[in-house]
Amino acid sequence: MAKSQSDSQTTSEPSAHVSHASHPNKEYLSKEKFDSLVTELENLKSKKRKEIAEELEFAKSLGDLSENAEYHEAREAQAALEDRISQLESILSNAEIVATHHSSIVEVGSVVHVQKQSDKIKRSYSIVGSEETDMASGKISFKSPLGRALLGKKKGEAFSFKTPAGEVEYVVVSIE
Repeated sequence: MAKSQSDSQTTSEPSAHVSHASHPNKEYLSKEKFDSLVTELENLKSKKRKEIAEELEFAKSLGDLSENAEYHEAREAQAALEDRISQLESILSNAEIVATHHSSIVEVGSVVHVQKQSDKIKRSYSIVGSEETDMASGKISFKSPLGRALLGKKKGEAFSFKTPAGEVEYVVVSIE
């Protein structure tokens, strides 16, 4: 089946507007993460595919493929590479660029300062897409229990959500 030019352009930059209602297949990414994934995809499609093809050719030259560990290893590497390429293409084709912004409600791209009702310790979280989640950096997915509970909340609003340890209550202190 022939691909049209528009079908092969999976890295075109998507729209930058995001509402707090999430689309089930949308991948919300910062511009930096989007660019990083585009670079990774280009590298995998050009350099890595060529390297694995060369490894397969070398392994084939060693003889009997049924007992050739190098060949089987190269085939597994090829399958993993193609899976990652497919995953990246899917993410990028469903990507929507978000920027850190100031809003009166919590959305993807917001930085939210919350306070747990029970311990009064303030915490800050950036609401990001699932590809950028990094708890150590305070980046939580909008799909996480806390992320879902925060979406659409306003400054001063109390909310709760279920965790494995039980129901937890927070208050939105501020939104950036």
